Amino acid sequence: MRDTAENPQAEGAEPATRARPAHSGHALALALRSGGVALQRRFRAGDLGSFPVVLVLATVWIIFQSLNTNFLSPRNLSNISVDIVGTGMIAVGIVFVLLLGELDLSVGSISGLAAAIFAVLNVNQGVPGWIALVAAVLAGTAAGAVQGYSCAKTRVPAFVLTLAGLLTWNGLMLAVLGTSGTVNLDENGLVAQLTTYYFTNDAVAYCLAAVCAGAVFTISYLDRRRRVAAGMPHRSMRYIGVRTGGLAVIAFVSAYLLNRFQGLPLALLIFLVVVAGLDVVLRHTRYGRQVYALGGGVEAARRASLNVTAIRTAVLAVSGTMAAIGGLFLASRITSVSQNSGSGLLLLNAIAAAVIGGTSLFGGRGTTWSAVLGMLVIQSISSGMAITDTPTAVQFVITGGVLFAAVVIDALARRSQEAHGRA
Repeated sequence: MRDTAENPQAEGAEPATRARPAHSGHALALALRSGGVALQRRFRAGDLGSFPVVLVLATVWIIFQSLNTNFLSPRNLSNISVDIVGTGMIAVGIVFVLLLGELDLSVGSISGLAAAIFAVLNVNQGVPGWIALVAAVLAGTAAGAVQGYSCAKTRVPAFVLTLAGLLTWNGLMLAVLGTSGTVNLDENGLVAQLTTYYFTNDAVAYCLAAVCAGAVFTISYLDRRRRVAAGMPHRSMRYIGVRTGGLAVIAFVSAYLLNRFQGLPLALLIFLVVVAGLDVVLRHTRYGRQVYALGGGVEAARRASLNVTAIRTAVLAVSGTMAAIGGLFLASRITSVSQNSGSGLLLLNAIAAAVIGGTSLFGGRGTTWSAVLGMLVIQSISSGMAITDTPTAVQFVITGGVLFAAVVIDALARRSQEAHGRA
């Protein structure tokens, strides 16, 4: 199907009556103009996407760069890219739960329990690192699955049951650690290297940037072809090209800056692979569509013959798994596990990252990339405060204000969608 025959209601689509321009400059202008019209249509319907959080992130970076020119230095950006991974992994799991319109309050305790299990097995018992790591992750999966199954069967809200889980898993973590209270990890061990290893060859970062750009184009193109075949609204090739080009610029600039310090961090590579993989699961698999459907309405999902128990169990299992993985990355960052692991602001930051990134508290809207954007905002604020010697109290106030704004925007967007019959 020719681009000129595309559905004008699709994002970035061209009006069917518009003639194909001959000049490439006109084509680019047309793509940008049609994309702008599509964005205006989405905004009026309450579909804001990632625009608000990107605007907030850009504002945060501009402010802190003006206060201290070292904020956007390769060293600081590299540190931010590693610091977001631990809590970011947990936030990705939270996204799955929020898509159901639920909340998992036990992820902090599960992350601490997983880290404790690894530390005791590997350091105290001498179990090989990879076996201890698998055992720790499976423990998180099991904890999440138990909670999910219990929620589905009892129909008790997840936040209530996971609040009990918060206490239970935290107590189990203390029992696993025993009287010692703290276990120091081997600085050259498997988990420690998760956040200390860097790919010093510049080609690795540039290859990753190229792969990311190629993957975005391929997925967008295949989605467009599927929609064309089904006669559904779809994006124009011009829009896909401009969007891919913009993301490619961001990816290659990021690769350049990382290479100016120590290279591509292994932690960031793993994080991006996990986020991209789970994004494909959510948006391009039957299971992912079922998660969104269940978030849109439990009774409607039951009447559609969806296995609500299995979906809830799987979602909480994913949350527990990601919490365990995040706990291992957090332990790697400080090369130790203590009775304070998984406590403090970890739970609040993980939930805030998912919400700030654009995942709806009402369920049915959000992606795994929401957690990445949200964590970038939170960690950028934290790093900027540290560089400018700003009191921690101010950091809490600013982060809380951003979270409050995200919740308000989410509520207003929900009302707008209801007014347009889209919620």
